[in-house]
Amino acid sequence: VATRASRDQRCISSNPGQPGPAVYLSVATRASGGGNSQAPAQQLTARTDRASPILRQFCGNAWPKKPHLLTTVWPTHPPPAVKQRGATLHQKAATDTMPRELTRNPVQKIWIPYKEERPALPSQSCIPPLTNSPTVIVMVGLPARGKTYIAKKLTRYLNWIGAPTKVFNVGEYRREAVKWYRSYDFFRHDNEDAMKIRKQCALAALRDVKSYLSEEGGQIAVFDATNTTRDRREMILNFAEENGWKVFFVESVCDDPSIVAANIMDVKVSSPDYLDCNRADAMEDFLKRIECYKATYQPLDPDHYDKDLSFIKVINVGRRFLVNRVLDHIQSKIVYYLMNIHVHPRTIYLCRHGESDYNLKGRIGGDSGLSYRGKKFSSALRTFLEEQNIKDLKVWTSQLKRTIQTAEVLDGQYEQWKALNEIDAGVCEDMTYEEIKERHPEEYTLREQDKYYYRYPTGESYQDLVQRLEPVIMELERQGDVLVICHQAVMRCLLAYFLDKSADELPYLKCPLHTVLKLTPFAYGCKVESIFLNVEAVNTHRDRPEDVGRKGANPLMRRNSVTPLASPEPNKKPRMEGPDDRLASSSSSLATALCLASDGSAPLPGQNVSEMPRPSEAVVTISVQE
Repeated sequence: VATRASRDQRCISSNPGQPGPAVYLSVATRASGGGNSQAPAQQLTARTDRASPILRQFCGNAWPKKPHLLTTVWPTHPPPAVKQRGATLHQKAATDTMPRELTRNPVQKIWIPYKEERPALPSQSCIPPLTNSPTVIVMVGLPARGKTYIAKKLTRYLNWIGAPTKVFNVGEYRREAVKWYRSYDFFRHDNEDAMKIRKQCALAALRDVKSYLSEEGGQIAVFDATNTTRDRREMILNFAEENGWKVFFVESVCDDPSIVAANIMDVKVSSPDYLDCNRADAMEDFLKRIECYKATYQPLDPDHYDKDLSFIKVINVGRRFLVNRVLDHIQSKIVYYLMNIHVHPRTIYLCRHGESDYNLKGRIGGDSGLSYRGKKFSSALRTFLEEQNIKDLKVWTSQLKRTIQTAEVLDGQYEQWKALNEIDAGVCEDMTYEEIKERHPEEYTLREQDKYYYRYPTGESYQDLVQRLEPVIMELERQGDVLVICHQAVMRCLLAYFLDKSADELPYLKCPLHTVLKLTPFAYGCKVESIFLNVEAVNTHRDRPEDVGRKGANPLMRRNSVTPLASPEPNKKPRMEGPDDRLASSSSSLATALCLASDGSAPLPGQNVSEMPRPSEAVVTISVQE
């Protein structure tokens, strides 16, 4: 009441013509029927006809019906204790109700609330979880069902759209602990020593998940393992609940033997588990490994046991889907993405338009037409596509003149996408870089310092462009063979998605004129071929300034997120801490001994036992990803 009265100078005064300063009232004493024991020498009578509506509303039924002494007021000099208490109340109220100061980010052209000179970020350890609290994506399914393929592809997409994501593959932790794989016996559910090792590997991966989400600025962690039992999934749920994270399950179900066999032959037989082993014997051992998992497999039950969980079932590589309890934006993004991808062989061709008149003049943006050499490139592109002999090739262009002129020479129809238009340079459109440096020196310097996040005044940034291109990526994932004729910044964004490039690398990817990039997606990556069509053109590439180094470990913070990073290396050595970890360490040594024991299962045909490393000289096996 004292704080509210101090803001209302009309509240109570001894004379209507002489308003008092901050007024301190003992309303609670009067409302309870008692008197004021701290009355000063000067007492003033407050009558209902001059009282503030604030007090009338506050007192309610306790407000007197007839004019009489309500309380004691000090219009000029309150007692020291009251004055000090009132000042404290006033300061606290001002602190609680006033918004934080905002600082305008000159690079992104946005307002950011700062707290203690650092950008204010949402809490990451809150129960119940906030809307944007971290998410743990938990893969579920038998081996050779495409879980790792989905995990890596989903991680690449989430990083590209700006949600820092990392994969934690428990199989890599197991290879770190066991050092050498001998046979499928390790995965039998009645192998107690092996079961202890597998559980400790899962716990080590979860600890790294916690470190990534709590300390390294991560937003999404993908826990890539079979997770086929309810006990294992319950352990992950409890771990996430303790840390205030959301959990979303992705179960891959496949009962088509041909798809499983193809996956084993394409990916599994070449894994580190089957070094120096012929493909037929590796295939046989892996099928037995699958049978070990089937003995304890408990699929997600949407009707009864797991009806309250958030998950998606991907059935037979996307032929059908079952979605249950999608709770937030990130989960809906995951569902949307997984329902659009496919594994059929295809080729994506990316190229820029032919050289334009603005390219020759060194101007950016605009809507100029093709130069003479640009028109020659269009004819060369037509010849190249005829030689490729691609059936049902779809051609996409932007809505700008130079891409449309390039596609007009080609046989067949083409589609125009407004989303494929070049980045909007705002007030810098139609200028050369020299003119920008002269007319807008501050903007020129800011863009040189942070090219990805920099937003042109009234224009766009690369970050904005990525968001604009998301529907294009979704449609590219749905389609077969596609040729995209676009622009330099647009091509960089598309290329960064397929090659898993970071925000720091994206603006400096080389996309020269009159060159076609042929992208061929495969299991865990994408093959790139650069094909120059022998038509000269100007070089529009600008290298990273020498005085602007690469960003360090600390990411650039934004309003509610951090810099999107490339998918980090998933292979991480488990940290051994505490009694349970010492058990895991001893179990690891035991597992190595078991794998090398002479009375165990025989080595796989084709494996040289004499070359198998001893426990003291075992080497970590790391899978190489192209």
